Amino acid sequence: MRAEVIALGDELTTGQRLDTNSQWISRELAVLGIPTAFHTTTTDSLADGVAAFRTAVERADVVVATGGLGPTADDLTRDVLAAVAGEPLTESAEALAAVEARFARRAAPMPESNRRQALFPRSSRVIPNPDGTAPGIDIEIPRAGRGACRVFALPGVPGEMKSMWSAMVAPALVAGRPDAATILFRRIKCFGAGESAIEAMLPDLVRRGREPLVGITAHEATITLRIAARGRDDAACLELVAPTERLIRAALGDLVYGVEDDEIEDAALAALARAGGTLATAEAATCGAAAALLAGAASRGGLDPQRGEPGVFRGGLVLPAAVESATALAERARKELGASHGLGIGPVRAPDGVEAVEIALVGPGGGRTVDHRLGGAGQVRIARAAKTALDLVRTSVQSPPRPGSPQP
Repeated sequence: MRAEVIALGDELTTGQRLDTNSQWISRELAVLGIPTAFHTTTTDSLADGVAAFRTAVERADVVVATGGLGPTADDLTRDVLAAVAGEPLTESAEALAAVEARFARRAAPMPESNRRQALFPRSSRVIPNPDGTAPGIDIEIPRAGRGACRVFALPGVPGEMKSMWSAMVAPALVAGRPDAATILFRRIKCFGAGESAIEAMLPDLVRRGREPLVGITAHEATITLRIAARGRDDAACLELVAPTERLIRAALGDLVYGVEDDEIEDAALAALARAGGTLATAEAATCGAAAALLAGAASRGGLDPQRGEPGVFRGGLVLPAAVESATALAERARKELGASHGLGIGPVRAPDGVEAVEIALVGPGGGRTVDHRLGGAGQVRIARAAKTALDLVRTSVQSPPRPGSPQP
C-alpha cells in the first residue's frame, strides 16, 4: 500500500502560501506504515483537479487531499471527486444540519453558498468537522482488475484538517489494512539540542522499518520524538513502547522535559512549584514572549502542582529597550513583582557579529546566565529565545549546582 497527497489551491501553485499540510500528512502516513509515493499540487480548476485525481487514483492505493471544500465558486474538490467517481452530487442531511448548527451557535444567518458544503458524491461518506463548516469526504474509487483506491478529502485549514485526521482518517486507514491492529503513539518532548544532534544521540532508533517506529520533528527549537507501536491492543503496544522510551531517556537525560502535550513552560513552572518557588520576568529582547508562555501554562495548570499552580508565575515586565544587564533585569523583576526567582532577557547585542541575547535567572541562592545566539527570523527567533530562557528555569531549579556555579 502506498499513498499520494494532493494539495489544491491557486495560492499554493502561485507560491503565495507554503504547503505545510502535505508535509504533515506524509509524516502521519509514515507513522501508520504507509509510504507516500507522490506529492501533487494543483490549481482551483475543475479540469486540473480531475486530471490530478485520476492520475493519483491509478498509481496510489490511498489519496489524501486538502483544500477546495469551502463554500465559494472556486472550491471544487467535491465536484472533482464526483467527476472522477462518475457520480452525481447529492445533499447530505447530516452535513447540512452540522453546517446550519454551526451558524446557529454564532447567532448568524447561514449564507446560501454554504449549502454547497453539504454536497457529496453519492457513494461517499461524510467526515465530520467539529471545528469548521467544511466537512470532509471519504470515498472509494473503483479500479479495473484491482481493489478500489480510498480517497480522503479534508479542509485546507491546518487545525481542522489535523483534528479530522486524528478522529476519522487515521483510524479508518488502520482498520482498512489487512494486518489491522491498534496503533499507540507516545510523544517524548525535548529541548536544549538541535534535531540533528538529538538524532545523532539516538543511534539506530530513528530509521525506517524499525519496530516500534520513532519519528522526530522540530518546532521552534522544541524536539518531539514520537514512538508508534502496533499491537493487538493497547497493552501490547505499551509493552513495545516502554523499552524504546527507556532508551531515549537514558540517551538524552535532562534534554527530555516532558511527554505528550507538555511544553517547556509547563516544565519550568512544575519545577518551581515542586521547589516551592515563584517567578517573575523582565524582557527587553523578546517582546513579552516568555511571560505569555508562562501565563498560558499557569492557566492550563489549574490546581495540579505537577503543572504549575496558580501564583507560581507572578507576572512580567516588558521593556522595548533597556541598558541594564540580564542579571539586573532579573533582580528588578524579582523585587518589583515579589517573586523568589527573577528571569531577565537582556537587549540584543552582537559582540562577534552574531546577534545574541543574555539570559539570567536570579534566585535566593545566586544566579545563572547564558548567552543565546539568535537564529531564525521574526517570531521564530523570539520564540526560540523565550523557550531557552524558560529551559534555564527548568534546568536550574531541578538540577544540582555545577562546581563553581551558584544555584538559584
